Order: sequence, then C-alpha cells, then structure tokens
Amino acid sequence: MSNKDFVYTGGENLEAVAYAKNYNKYLISIIENAAQGKAKKILDFGAGSGTYADMLKAKGIIVDCLEPDKRQQKILKKKGYKVAGDISELEPSSYDLIYSLNVFEHIEDDKQNFAKLNKVLKKNAVVVVYVPAFQSLFSSMDKLVGHYRRYRTGRLQAMAKDNNMKILKLQYCDPIGFAAALAFKASRNRSGVISIWSVKLYDTAAFPISRFLEPIFKQVVGKNALLVAQKNGK
Repeated sequence: MSNKDFVYTGGENLEAVAYAKNYNKYLISIIENAAQGKAKKILDFGAGSGTYADMLKAKGIIVDCLEPDKRQQKILKKKGYKVAGDISELEPSSYDLIYSLNVFEHIEDDKQNFAKLNKVLKKNAVVVVYVPAFQSLFSSMDKLVGHYRRYRTGRLQAMAKDNNMKILKLQYCDPIGFAAALAFKASRNRSGVISIWSVKLYDTAAFPISRFLEPIFKQVVGKNALLVAQKNGK
C-alpha cells in the first residue's frame, strides 16, 4: 500500500458510514475478540481519519495508524496518533495485532501487501481483514470509492495459507446487507453515493437482525467477508 499520490475518493460515503453506530461497534468487537486483551501493540492498516482508532482509544486502547492519504495523515497526527504512510516504514516483527477494515479492496496488489503485513507481525500475532464480499454486488458505489474487487472467502483463505498462517476465523458477515447491496445495484444509482439517512435506517432497523441471522448464513452469504489469522510461531 504505497503512499505515492494516494487520494481516497468517495468521501461522502466515508462520512455516511461513520453514522452506522451498531455496525462500527460490531467491527470494534471483532478487533477486541481478536486481541483477547493480550495485544500490546496494534496497527490500524488503512486508518482513514481514525474512526476505529478513535473508538478503541475511547476504550483505553491506543493504536498506531498506517494511512497513505496525506490529508487523512494530517487529521490523524493532529489527534496524536503515530502515523506511517507505507508498510516499508514499519519495523519487522513489531505488532501483536493488525486490523484492516474495508481497506484491501482498495489495493491492487492485495496479496503482496498481505505478505508484507505478515512480516510486520510478531510470532503468534494476529491479523484481522474485513472486506466487501461477492463480485456480483460490485456497483457504482464500488467504482466511486476506488474498489478493485469484492471478495470471496476462498481468496482470503489462499492469502493466509500462502503465508503459512493459521486461520482462526473465516466467514461472511451481514447477510441482510447482501440483499441491501443487491438492491442498491439494481436501483442503477449512477453516482454511487449512499445517503446518511439510509445508512442510519439500515443500521438501526436491519443490522441488528442481520447480526442475529449471521451465525446461520456465515458460511454461505453476506455483504462482507472476514478473516482472522495467526502468524506461525515456529
């Protein structure tokens, strides 16, 4: 993930997702479960303006941030975070946990960057990767925010196995979100912009139900895919 001339597009959508309180709390719970209270040094890979770093900070968990967008870097630094613009700036075997939430789809060479992150992890450390799922859902929204792809769990599994990592969790998330994303694509919204009110409505009315249904559908379908993998300690 290079910081060379990187600029995040689709700022409206990034701002809208910040209003998804239940969704964001869910993502934080994934990180907390992966950390198990043991992770001392954590990296937010693709931190943006610090939405998730801020939420963790409110819980007393301080993270470092990697963010290639220079505008977002300034915001993060003003908040007091230690910020890197590229993986090459990070020390090998230096992190207990690295999380990446809706970031790898923005990276053309995702497999190479995953391998680089693996080298930054300590032995037995954990990586959390959460990404949009199913290429069939690829829409104007994906184009607006610069997505190269959407994922199946098979691709995430291969990335972990190629780096000799132990898979702790591999599943789809937010099954109702799959239907919502399919409806958005069918609406032929050419702008790709999602409104704040629609995000709030889904987050309040549908996402809690989706969370309830997730254990039933997690190996079949979902708007997102999740990988939690551990670096080989040998």
